[in-house]
Amino acid sequence: MPTEPTTSYSSYLAIIFVSSFTRLSHAKRLRGAESGEVLQADKTPMALHTWKMYKDERCQLGWNSSSSFRAPTFISVNSSIYNNMDIEKKPHASMDENESCDSKSQGQVISPKPEALQHLSDEELTALEKRLRRKIDLRLLPCMILIYIMNYLDRNAIGAARLGGLEEDLGLKGNEFQTAVSVLFVGYVLMQVPSNMLLNKIGKPASYLTACMIGWGVLCASTGAVHSFGALTAVRFLLGFVEAAFYPGAMATLSAWYVRKELGVRTAIFYSGSLISGAFSGLIAAGIIDGMNGVGGLLAWRWIFILEGSATVVIAFCCYWILPDFPATTKWLTEEERAIALWRMEVDAAGEQDWTAGDQQSLFHGFKLLLRDPKNWILIVVCYGAASAIAINSFFPTIVKSMGKDRITTLLLTAPPYLLACIVCAVVAWNADRVQERFWHTSLSIACALAGFIISASTTGIGPRYFGAMIMLPGIYSGFNMSMVWTANTNFRPVSKRAAALAFNNALATICSIYGSFLYPNGAEPRFILAFSVNAAMATMAIIASIALHSVLKRANRKLELKEAEEEAAGRHVPGSGFRYLT
Repeated sequence: MPTEPTTSYSSYLAIIFVSSFTRLSHAKRLRGAESGEVLQADKTPMALHTWKMYKDERCQLGWNSSSSFRAPTFISVNSSIYNNMDIEKKPHASMDENESCDSKSQGQVISPKPEALQHLSDEELTALEKRLRRKIDLRLLPCMILIYIMNYLDRNAIGAARLGGLEEDLGLKGNEFQTAVSVLFVGYVLMQVPSNMLLNKIGKPASYLTACMIGWGVLCASTGAVHSFGALTAVRFLLGFVEAAFYPGAMATLSAWYVRKELGVRTAIFYSGSLISGAFSGLIAAGIIDGMNGVGGLLAWRWIFILEGSATVVIAFCCYWILPDFPATTKWLTEEERAIALWRMEVDAAGEQDWTAGDQQSLFHGFKLLLRDPKNWILIVVCYGAASAIAINSFFPTIVKSMGKDRITTLLLTAPPYLLACIVCAVVAWNADRVQERFWHTSLSIACALAGFIISASTTGIGPRYFGAMIMLPGIYSGFNMSMVWTANTNFRPVSKRAAALAFNNALATICSIYGSFLYPNGAEPRFILAFSVNAAMATMAIIASIALHSVLKRANRKLELKEAEEEAAGRHVPGSGFRYLT
């Protein structure tokens, strides 16, 4: 048996998170091997079909009641495709005196191969699944990223418009600007769960999401025509109401196409759209403010809304023809591609039919299950604490401006923290999927944001405060992204519950943005002590909740292992055997 290599951690301080997670995962694999447990790294349709064939062959050879056998280790049926599948510990599969060849499938749910795939060999199935995933990756992810970029540009354009003279032109006083920012999130919170229910009813994300995108593009462009605080507030409320459809709808669409262990890194890739938007929104605004002020008799801040809103509408029409719907409703799939898309989701859900393929489990049914699950209420605290500083998006230019730079330099300086956040978010999610771990990746990311809050509130030096911003944003976005991935993984079955959880948890987490806008009043610069103190407290709360959730899920996994061992010892069927929560 191989031994665990030793590593000098002092030589790798820059990548200590990645190396630590990798070693923990490797040690867990070794402990599983020592205790006689089988490591199953591939629960794809191909792997489970091969497992079934293996057991059939043992029966045909007469290795039946008196012969126990060790189940094969599926480390990689197709390692080039499934190298990010989770490692799940399984007790030895054996046939005792009470188990015959007729009951050989007990203890493992294997969804039967669809009729449309019966004529394909194992190699052809593998190639078909690889081709399907490549097709979906190329059509779904780029569109989702682009839509998310425009979603964030339109939502947070008000922050750049403030530097372009919005407050002075509209005569805003006191907390009126903060009110205009926060009112968007009222509509955003109210609409998320109903929106996902409506998406479930319609069943066509390509039509629904792009229609909403056209709506918020028009509203964003209309913001450039307002002349009073009341009009600005009304348009912002409606903008949040329409934009609310996108994030939970996009997550529901991703979770309908990708199995659990493909979802984390793709969620991070999708989430990078908001970070790219944050990085380039300042550059775009700087160009508009510097070059278009007074063009057509309009101030620069009005052009920011008009141009970004108009671009959103154009992109929406393009995405309509590219985006896929759900696997059961996408028209440009072949019969074989549709069959394997649905089959692999059934296998990943331990034989349960995908919620987008029928009316067996509505999103409302999943929502009722969600409310009764105490694990998700802990997850809500994690998501809420991780999202507590999201309101900083609209005020980040103001925070950077408090360092004493002119407005063009300020907008340019907002880009590097977002670019770093984009890279860190992708790396953290990739490694979390690779080692199949959630707690440390979530809590340590939030801890980095906590350090950034403390530094920013504790000093007036430009260097330390910009450093605080550089670690603050990567921590905020990585922590929140991982909390939503953890939400999808923990509420994995039934999948209608997962879709409801993504909308519900994100909606509740967004509540903090309603009051968060008032934590950055005029005159609070340069340290913004109130805002960063509240953000630090919420981050601490999220870390504590992560510790609690980690403990609860570990205990739940131990109960699952004991129950399976007892049922298999008694020769009884164990539905969904092998499922473990990712901790």
